[in-house]
Amino acid sequence: MVLTGAEIVIRCLQEEKVEYVFGYPGGSVLFIYDELFKQDKVRHVLVRHEQGAVHAADGYARSTERVGVALVTSGPGVTNAVTGIATAYMDSIPLVIISGQVPTAYIGQDAFQEVDTVGITRPCVKHNFLVKDVNDLAATIKKAFYLAKSGRPGPVLVDIPKDISATKCEYAYPKSISMRSYNPVVKGHQGQIKKAVQLLLEAKRPMIYTGGGVILSDAADKLIKLVHQLGFPVTNTLMGLGGYPATDEQFVGMLGMHGTYEANMAMQHCDVLLAVGARFDDRVIGNPEHFAEVPRKIIHIDIDPSSISKRVKVDVPIVGHVPEVLDEIARQIESVGERPDEKALKAWWKQIDEWRGKDCLKYDRKSKIIKPQYVVEKLYEVTKGEAFVCSDVGQHQMWAAQYYKFDKPRRWMNSGGLGTMGFGLPAAMGVQLAHPGSPVACVTGEGSIQMCIQELSTCKQYRLPVKIVLLNNGYLGMVRQWQQLFHGNRYAESYVDALPDFVKLAESYGHVGMRVDKPADVEGALKEAFKRKDDLVFLDFAIDPKENVYPMVQGGKGLTEMILSEEL
Repeated sequence: MVLTGAEIVIRCLQEEKVEYVFGYPGGSVLFIYDELFKQDKVRHVLVRHEQGAVHAADGYARSTERVGVALVTSGPGVTNAVTGIATAYMDSIPLVIISGQVPTAYIGQDAFQEVDTVGITRPCVKHNFLVKDVNDLAATIKKAFYLAKSGRPGPVLVDIPKDISATKCEYAYPKSISMRSYNPVVKGHQGQIKKAVQLLLEAKRPMIYTGGGVILSDAADKLIKLVHQLGFPVTNTLMGLGGYPATDEQFVGMLGMHGTYEANMAMQHCDVLLAVGARFDDRVIGNPEHFAEVPRKIIHIDIDPSSISKRVKVDVPIVGHVPEVLDEIARQIESVGERPDEKALKAWWKQIDEWRGKDCLKYDRKSKIIKPQYVVEKLYEVTKGEAFVCSDVGQHQMWAAQYYKFDKPRRWMNSGGLGTMGFGLPAAMGVQLAHPGSPVACVTGEGSIQMCIQELSTCKQYRLPVKIVLLNNGYLGMVRQWQQLFHGNRYAESYVDALPDFVKLAESYGHVGMRVDKPADVEGALKEAFKRKDDLVFLDFAIDPKENVYPMVQGGKGLTEMILSEEL
């Protein structure tokens, strides 16, 4: 079968059973768009900005077990996409980005809309390719999907010059792919697992700390089984929320900069720590030197060997696929026939319950101004905890993480590593397309939502009934909080004094807008919004402009050096 490069691209996407391609056309990808037009197996979603294309593909991938796909043109098309690519890279999200490039003979000649795509994206992709021969195109796309999904997932970019997409060759899609330099370890080392089991059974003050790797590897069921088997406390990172049910008694809340008092204290004072699919991020453990002050044995499970002992030295490294390693740990514990020290574990839980008694997430429930925490709690109640929740970045992100109890994996989509404002709405579009008929909420702030607000047009075109929950405090909230606490109340450029009327703005795009000013109206507005199953509803909640996110660990401080909320 002889096909053009553009036809090969579409055939490859069909072979990979791609449902949606999120993109924006331009000169160097017009042959590919022409072939998209001629078929109906792969649907294209026209975004209004290339950053939105990658975020939408990202949201699609996070909420499913599939690879998200974006298609952008050369030059400004691909540079606009870089923020989305870096977002996915930091959070290990499997994406394939197909970018157009100027014709091969023009590369390096400063041609119209030419940039060095491979060079620009190299630091923020798992791998990238520049296709110089159409005969290599099918195999390259196969490699891209394999790399994106296997091992530690991540975005992979395929740069295709315009002449390559027009040139013909014989087409054959590889059934499998083998790369000598890339062979991720799947099975954990038996000797290391045996050491880990021994440490876990000897622990007096154990702690299980889990991250996004549990979600990405679909290991939640294995984690739940092991945690119940051991009876240990467990915490999730921001990226790991939903990997363990938030309503379970053994869950002590999220840890880290805005984690719970009990999670941070238990993390700091444990004697054996089992880290699963997490990377000891600076927002998670604070100052590594402070963290190391309390001696503890650390077991670290991760598919990526470069993530182990990068920030914190561990005692038992286990490289492998998280569900397989957790399965083997559970099996060995059963075969040993021993149980952890029940007396010591009971005393440890008593200490944790004392820390829980701090009630670190309390807030003023009698306020006559809408409290953001209250909005998120009501969102949880109205959706019965079943919504797919996307967020932007800032205070609203932390309140959503703290107060929405995620009991299932792949229900919480946010930019954790890069902290990308503008992520929420386009990510919610991808989630809604992946889960038609399911409730999808975008929790955002008045600063973040304006970063990619043009995607309201995309939502109208494709009838995506996302519910936008805007926690509007009239500030760049997290910036204002830091300026209040650490910069002498000097609110440099954090006050937004020219906000649009969001209700009218939503209506101008053909959506439903609601402004909510009173606490008594919060629940009713949310119920009304979610009743409108076919409409995008933009809820503008006027929240307390002075409300801060607590607890808080200041940058450079240790986990136990938390700032708690003011006495209420």
